[in-house]
Amino acid sequence: MSEGTQFPTEMVDLPSLGKVYPENSPLSSGKVEIKYMTAKEEDILTSENLIQKGVVLDRLLDALLIDKAVKVDDLVLGDKNAVMVAARILAYGADYVVDIQDPTTQEMVPYTFDLTKCAFKELPEDLDYSKGQFSFQLPVSKNTVTFKLLTGKEEKQIERDIKSFKKTGTSAEITTRLRHLITSVDGNTEASAISNYANNMLSKDSLELRKEVLRITPDIEMSQEIDLGGEMVRVDIPLTVEFFWPSTDR
Repeated sequence: MSEGTQFPTEMVDLPSLGKVYPENSPLSSGKVEIKYMTAKEEDILTSENLIQKGVVLDRLLDALLIDKAVKVDDLVLGDKNAVMVAARILAYGADYVVDIQDPTTQEMVPYTFDLTKCAFKELPEDLDYSKGQFSFQLPVSKNTVTFKLLTGKEEKQIERDIKSFKKTGTSAEITTRLRHLITSVDGNTEASAISNYANNMLSKDSLELRKEVLRITPDIEMSQEIDLGGEMVRVDIPLTVEFFWPSTDR
C-alpha cells in the first residue's frame, strides 16, 4: 500500500511503455498506479447520468488513478484499455465469463476468458515515438503526411464531431478521423489544407494510412483463440456490462 493511501494499490504497465508522452509527463514512466475498486467505485458504474453521458468508464478509471496529475483523457486508447483490464482483474479476478455463440449449434454457451492472457502489442523498433509525430508516404499520390496518435480527449472530440455530422444526415466518420490524425501534408500544417486533403484523399491512400496508424499504435490484445465445438477460433473479447459488473449468478 502506497504512503498516504488507505487502499491497496498496484502499478500497471502501459503498452506504450511511456514512449508516446512528453518527458515531463508522469505517463512517460510507462506505468501508472491504481487502487483496488471499492463499493464506492461500484456506485459510479450504476450512475444513470454518467451512463447516459457515455463517460462512466472514464469516471471510474479517473477515480482509481492514484496520481491525480494523470487524467484518463491524456492516455492513448491502448494504454486506457490496459488500465481498464488491470482494474477489472484487481477488482473481480482474471476470469471473465460471457456467453459466446457456438458456430456449430448456434447456441449461446458460457465461456471463461483469462484476462491475464491479454498481451501487449509489440511496438515497432524502427520508430522514434519521442517526437510525437510520424511520417508516412502515401502509396498512390506519393504525398507525405505526418500524423499523431490520438489521446482519449481527442477521441471524444472526434465522437462529438461525428455526431454533429449525423444530425445533418451526413456520414463523415473516416474524413473526421483523418482530419484529427493528420498534422501536415507535404509540410503544409494549415488546418484548412489538411481538411481539404482529408476530404479528397484517394481511397487506397486512406486505407494504407489507417493501416499504418494501427500498426504503430500501442494496444493490448483484446481477442483470444478459444475452443468452440472442437474448433479453434479467434474471437474478440466482448465488453459487456459484466466486465465491470459480474453477475452474482455465475
